[in-house]
Amino acid sequence: MRPGPESPSCGPAPAALLAAFAAALADETRAAICMTLLEGRAWTAGELARITSVAPSTISGHLTRLLDAGICVTERQGRHSYVRIADGATARLLDDLASHAIPDRDAAHAVPVVAAPDPLARARTCYDHFAGRLGMAVTDAMERRGLLRTEDVFELTEAGRDWCAEAGIGLGGEGRRRLASSCLDWTERRRHLGGLAGARLCARALEEQWVVRPTGGGRALEVTDAGERAFGELLGLTADAWS
Repeated sequence: MRPGPESPSCGPAPAALLAAFAAALADETRAAICMTLLEGRAWTAGELARITSVAPSTISGHLTRLLDAGICVTERQGRHSYVRIADGATARLLDDLASHAIPDRDAAHAVPVVAAPDPLARARTCYDHFAGRLGMAVTDAMERRGLLRTEDVFELTEAGRDWCAEAGIGLGGEGRRRLASSCLDWTERRRHLGGLAGARLCARALEEQWVVRPTGGGRALEVTDAGERAFGELLGLTADAWS
């Protein structure tokens, strides 16, 4: 005899799964969290509590519902845990739902990024790779050109490997280190390129003086005239991308 839809051997019925997913969104606070995250940035639970105007003790329950439904995931960076939309497919689904429910909606809910001294927000190193607006501009340009996949795990494409070779960015050595990895940017709150490719690109830029450290040192970077030309030739970027 064939097991029924509620039998443990069958698992939850499709209708029950759909209802559970819809129920996770059927709350104004959770909808506000999703609208905030649709901008593509990641936020801490405390920040989401402030943005949505609910108590920190209340936000955790809402986030648990969204995490259990697979709508959101958490990502650890340093001492903090950040929440973001689980993946591109989920983001597109939420965006379609929002556009259907809000006919005159033409953009994701905008939330200001975290404040930071402008030189650090503009361009800096994160460990051994680019971060800030420059890091995101490089990452976005590589994705647009088919050099980098960013949907889930960051991965260099074959075209990306060829591009590195043509740009003089060596990818040999460093043992088991991944060629490409994602790193959550603490000012932009989006994932930028790390890993061996990110490190070698940054090292080449410093060696060729496409970027330089400002007087006094620190992690901030300044893009030189030579750097503007190089980033333009290699990735089609202009100074507006990081200024």
